[in-house]
Amino acid sequence: MDNRTIFTEFLLMDVTSSWELQVLQGVLFLVIYLGALTGNLVTITVIITDTRLHSPMYFFISNVALLDLGSITALVPKTVVNSMTGNKAISLAACAAQIFLYALFEAAEIALLVVMSYDRYVAICHPLHYGLIITPSLCSQAAVGSWASGLVYSALHTGALFRLPFTKTNMIQQYFCDIPQILRISSPGVQFSEFVIIALSVCFVFLCFAFMFVSYVNIFSTVLKTCSGEARNKAISTCTPQLAILFLFLISGSVAVLGPIPNKPSLKNLLMAMFYIIVPPFVNPIIYCLRNREINSALQRMFNRFSE
Repeated sequence: MDNRTIFTEFLLMDVTSSWELQVLQGVLFLVIYLGALTGNLVTITVIITDTRLHSPMYFFISNVALLDLGSITALVPKTVVNSMTGNKAISLAACAAQIFLYALFEAAEIALLVVMSYDRYVAICHPLHYGLIITPSLCSQAAVGSWASGLVYSALHTGALFRLPFTKTNMIQQYFCDIPQILRISSPGVQFSEFVIIALSVCFVFLCFAFMFVSYVNIFSTVLKTCSGEARNKAISTCTPQLAILFLFLISGSVAVLGPIPNKPSLKNLLMAMFYIIVPPFVNPIIYCLRNREINSALQRMFNRFSE
C-alpha cells in the first residue's frame, strides 16, 4: 500500500518571524497595490470618457491597464491578508487560480505589446494607409486574440502543473504561488511536460520580441528621416511610453525567470517578488501620464471638470 501523503493545501513563506514586521510588510504591499489600482483605473476611465482618446492606440493602452490591474489583483490581496493575519496556508484550488490568472494576464500582455508595436509601425511608417489597415474591427479582433492566447497559454500551464497530486512537500518558498515553486515540488512526469511547454513558450516569446524589435527599429529609422521637428516629437512621444513599458516588462520578466529560486525567507526574496509582481502595474500608469501628452491633457481636463 502507498503511504505517501497527498497535500491539498500549501504553506507560503514568511519574510520574518516577527508579527510586527509581517504587518508592516502587509501594509507596504497594500499601499503599493492601492496605488497601482488607482493608477490603472484612472487610465482606463480617462480613455473611456474622453472622446479625443477614442483611437486604436489608446484602446490598446486601456487593455494593457486592465491586464496590469488583473495581474496585481491575482496575487497581492492574498499576500496582504496572509501578512496581516499571520496565516501562511493557501488551498490547492486558490494556488491553481493564482497561477492561472497571473499567467493569463502576463501572456495576454505580451501579445498586446506585439499588437501595439505593429499599430505604431503602421501609424508612423505608413500613415496614409493607417485608416485602411488599422480598422475598428481589426482592433477588436487583435484584443480578443490577445486575451484568447493568454487564456490558452494559462490553461496549458495550469493543467500541466496540477494534473497529478503533490506528494513531496507542501512548503512553497515564496509569498505567493508561482510556476518555479510549484514545479520544484511536483512529480517528475509533471516537470518533464512543463519543461516542454516552457521551452516552446521561450521560443514563441523570442519571436514576439524579435518582431517588436524590428518594428521599433523601422519606426525610429522613419522618425529620424522626418524633416518636421513637430512630427518627430509627436512620433517619439507616442512611442517612448510603449518602449519604456516594454523594457520594464522585459526586466521584470528576467528577474522572475532568471532569478534564483528562494529556499529560505529573506528581505532580498521579498524585494525581488515585489519588483516583478508589483512594480510594472504600479509604474505603467505613471509612465503614460508623464510621457504621453494626450493622456496628460485628458487627465487635466477630467480634473478640471471635477473641480468646477
